Amino acid sequence: MIRIDRRRLLVGGATIPLTAIATAVSVRPKDILDLRLRSTVFNGAERWSLGDRMTHHGVPGVAVAVMRAGRVEAVQGFGTRIAGMDAPVDADTLFSVGSVSKLVTAALCLRLAASGVLDLNRDVNGYLKRWRVPGGPKGDERAVTLRMLLSHTSGFNVHGFADYAPDAPLPTLVQTLNGERPAMNKSLARIDPAGSRSRYSGGGYMIVQAAIEDATGERLDAVARRLMFGPLGMRRSRFEAAPGENTTNIAHAHDQFGKPVALPRGWQSFPELAASGLWTTASDLARMMVALGTSYHGRGEFLPQELAVDMMTVVSPGFNGLGPRLAGEGTSRIFHHAGANDSYKAYVEGNLASGDGLVVLTNGERGDLLGDGIRNAISDAFRWPGDWSIQCPAVPVATLLDDYVGTYRRRANQDPLVMGFLDTGFSADTIAVIRADVGLAIRARGRDRKVVPIDTSDFVMPDGYVPAATLIFRFARSADGKVDHLRAIANADVLVFDRV
Repeated sequence: MIRIDRRRLLVGGATIPLTAIATAVSVRPKDILDLRLRSTVFNGAERWSLGDRMTHHGVPGVAVAVMRAGRVEAVQGFGTRIAGMDAPVDADTLFSVGSVSKLVTAALCLRLAASGVLDLNRDVNGYLKRWRVPGGPKGDERAVTLRMLLSHTSGFNVHGFADYAPDAPLPTLVQTLNGERPAMNKSLARIDPAGSRSRYSGGGYMIVQAAIEDATGERLDAVARRLMFGPLGMRRSRFEAAPGENTTNIAHAHDQFGKPVALPRGWQSFPELAASGLWTTASDLARMMVALGTSYHGRGEFLPQELAVDMMTVVSPGFNGLGPRLAGEGTSRIFHHAGANDSYKAYVEGNLASGDGLVVLTNGERGDLLGDGIRNAISDAFRWPGDWSIQCPAVPVATLLDDYVGTYRRRANQDPLVMGFLDTGFSADTIAVIRADVGLAIRARGRDRKVVPIDTSDFVMPDGYVPAATLIFRFARSADGKVDHLRAIANADVLVFDRV
């Protein structure tokens, strides 16, 4: 039975059919509600309540799931599905989850690989019936495979997709691939030699969708229901551009100020299903995360262990496995993914060693910042290994700031294996370091981003991405004492900019 108490706390308790996955029978209601949130880059003192941060970021509602030791321990909802209305969020509230859809699509693809329907290393053209992979750059004779597409190493363009208003016409899959109206994206094209660079491509996941559908003869949602949603008990999940107006218990879209948008229906459409069109719940996603973790340890029935381990292995260059992003070492090794449609932000994380993890789903444009604070609070509360946060000390750098100001140009011919995802993830050729208020800012592609010092030569963006990819800008002096270059660093990836 599901019950909501006076604080609108909901705990899920349905049993997952797979015997290796179970939900905990006892949950302390205060585990999440009473956590103290903090920023990723923080001064050691600033902490806030969940309610304070929801108000601050303009996020009306959030659902959070916590996994402990390979079990779904708690699933709780807070706030409202619709700003200004008595519509409490709970464990079964439906959210758009943006690019978290890719992780679910990848897991489905591996289920098909396990049964022999798909081969991760075969030319994907062997599965496609409605569309053909275009030729690559001159001299690139290598075939594009599902392994490349799932790990963002296929060389395709189209990073992401725009949201569609409720009354806008929606493109077919082929129209999306071809960039034909009413699609709002460019046509899919190969801009890097296959397997040579890490370039995030939502467009590549649309090719994965086409391969799944053409190989099975079923629509993506039907395949997912048969092989994934059904077996895992993900009873409310669906790949759907937009649930119908009569859908119950669905989180409505809100802008950066927490005001309802996408009216009158209340939510946008996301026709790029495999890349960003999953609608799901915190409870459902927690079940999937546990299934992937238990399969990785050879204790689950969802994926063979060999495939689960393959999924959680980085495909070079970059930090992506077959779907998830990977970070940390040893007991802090995690798989994770974020999702960001305009009005919905989502985040999932699982620890490969301990089976701990979380799911955060929000219905506000600034929900990613709220999610970072929730992630940090849960990590603090349960003392997770691998603290991705950075505490800023009082650094006497005021007299050094002018030394760093200037223009820096990306060094030519850097090794893609060293640059990793920064090769394309931080793609500006020239950046400017400028004075901003009492500190510094990085100007790239016409946008200024504040950076704060963490020591005398290292600076970070205070709203950096969690986890494990907080971008560090490290200034370096030559033997004559002059600042002659800086390095952008995230994980083990390094991109060098020389001072002009």
